[in-house]
Amino acid sequence: MLGRPDNIKLIHINLMAGQRIFWREIMEKKYENEEHSLKAGAMVTESIEAFLEKGMTLRLACLKPNGDPFIVPCWHQWEKKEGCTHGKDCGCTFWVVPRARSKWAEYLKNDPRVSACIDDVNTMEKFHFDGKAELVEESVIGGKWVGIAEKMSIRYLGPDGPKYLGPTLNQPRWLFGLIPTRVKTWQGVGWAKRYWVEETGGVSWAEAHSGIS
Repeated sequence: MLGRPDNIKLIHINLMAGQRIFWREIMEKKYENEEHSLKAGAMVTESIEAFLEKGMTLRLACLKPNGDPFIVPCWHQWEKKEGCTHGKDCGCTFWVVPRARSKWAEYLKNDPRVSACIDDVNTMEKFHFDGKAELVEESVIGGKWVGIAEKMSIRYLGPDGPKYLGPTLNQPRWLFGLIPTRVKTWQGVGWAKRYWVEETGGVSWAEAHSGIS
């Protein structure tokens, strides 16, 4: 009878086998968008630096005085430390320039612990770090932040950068250097192998990542 446990198990096995064949055929075609076909995994030093030069938005997470999390998207200026490979002991600096009345500047001053993520939604490249915020200037007009802000404005707005920044130069800003203490990177459309649960009836991790791992 169809309802017997042995028959139901056989149907399940056949369905899973058909599913595996279907997905093998799909994965053989891979991704039509070349940006999605980057080798899935951690980024190498050269790829990391090319990515950080793009000028993507940095999403900064910090803590409010009551311990609640707070996250803000912000411009940043990456400053490479000579010889850095962006590993565990990354010593680069990511400059951020909050406005004088930005609440998150106060949060960083109160508790320097931070996490941040920079990512490209097209290539799936990600640069994530935990670290600390070092206060360099507190709500000042002029100072080191001006030169950094000038680079930022061009990086994010191109020729329109100076037009935006110029009229605001007499507005006080803070300057923080974000120093990574732990870095993780990723590129490509795929899963890290440690997340994959094998023998669930679907394709294996190796089959799912054929050609991109």
